[in-house]
Amino acid sequence: MFILISVQDAEFAEEKALLQKPKPVSWKNVLPKRSSLYKLSPFLAEDGLLRMNGRIDECAHVEECTKHPILLPKRHLVTDLIIASVHQKFCHMNHQSTLNEIRRRFYVPALKSVYNRVRDRCQHCKILRAKPEAPEMSGLSVGRLQPFCRPFSYVGIDYFGPMHVVIGRRTEKRWGVLITCLTVRAVHLEVAHSLTTDSCILAIRNFIARRGAPVQIISDRGTNFIGASRELKEALQQVNQDKLMEHFVTTDIEMDVQPSGVTTLRRSLGTPNEILRNTLTEIELTVNSRPLTELPLDDELSQALTPNHLLIGSSDGSKPPIAYDDSSYALKHTWRMSQVYANRFWRRWVDEYLPTLTRRTKWFNRVKPIEEGDIVIIVDETLPRNCWPKSRVVHAIRSKDGQVRRALVQTATGVLERPAVKIAVLDVGANVSTSEQ
Repeated sequence: MFILISVQDAEFAEEKALLQKPKPVSWKNVLPKRSSLYKLSPFLAEDGLLRMNGRIDECAHVEECTKHPILLPKRHLVTDLIIASVHQKFCHMNHQSTLNEIRRRFYVPALKSVYNRVRDRCQHCKILRAKPEAPEMSGLSVGRLQPFCRPFSYVGIDYFGPMHVVIGRRTEKRWGVLITCLTVRAVHLEVAHSLTTDSCILAIRNFIARRGAPVQIISDRGTNFIGASRELKEALQQVNQDKLMEHFVTTDIEMDVQPSGVTTLRRSLGTPNEILRNTLTEIELTVNSRPLTELPLDDELSQALTPNHLLIGSSDGSKPPIAYDDSSYALKHTWRMSQVYANRFWRRWVDEYLPTLTRRTKWFNRVKPIEEGDIVIIVDETLPRNCWPKSRVVHAIRSKDGQVRRALVQTATGVLERPAVKIAVLDVGANVSTSEQ
């Protein structure tokens, strides 16, 4: 009561002085019209508080404090503390119930806006509302923009599965190894018998034997990929060959696989090992036959460009027969025609497919970069939101355009590297003015 009286003495000193004066017989509202309390018909109660003279005096089902609520200023620390107390009482939720509870005892002008201001400063609510701000979509890497190069020169690799196969009377697990060409968006599928480093190396060796050695491999930070990278680099150093560039990313690779392949793969579960391998090969052909560009409008006989055009010369692998009496001439002519077709397909890739990569599909705006020392929450879809780990940014990795798309964060278990789209920066501490402090 003493605190409330002190607040009213400081904020409504003129109104209190006018209401304390003796009133004439022909009494009327003694407050000037410029007063913020003029329309509230205030009166000075016996307890020394300014209260509002409402219109529900005849109601016998409400308390006296509800009939004549205490008047509080719109901007004052005590008002904010009272609202924050009720806000915490209702567990930072049920906002309409919180407003009703405040109105039962107090009258605050523009209560909703004052309540929203208090909510914006509530640290608990800040944590609940925290969400990652994705930086502007970056430019494409070199591997996505390399025309007239051998397919699968720049690749990304990832695992999917497990899948169950029948061997005799027992059932074993197999994993699929998905390798995608970053340039022509073609895919290559291999079968891995386990998640070990040796199995990963065998899958990569099988890929190299069929598609050739890549210039660059991009993968996530799986333990099998890190172990395979280390062993492959050591093997290349022993034979004095050029090092294979392998880059690790903090997010899953964008694998361009259509749902048809996934549906076909689900039907193969519980089948023998050879049927699984055949199914993966058929899926590989189906996915590589998908169009990269739209159908030409000027020529109805022309086909849309597909990854198979750059891999095997046609969409489905069919080639027209060529019959010549001279075998040497046929071989020479076929080789030249294959080079002409390859250059034609690459020219179509540059003219038709490459311009479609220019436009950004999401993340259009620049955001405030993550800075070292920020307190953040790491988004983990496998855990409930209230169980997401909190951490501190120890190093922000900036791109060429100044945006931070990766950061090293210190957690309770160690230092992790996470993408910016998985990091939510917390606004710790309320922004209050010096007078309120």
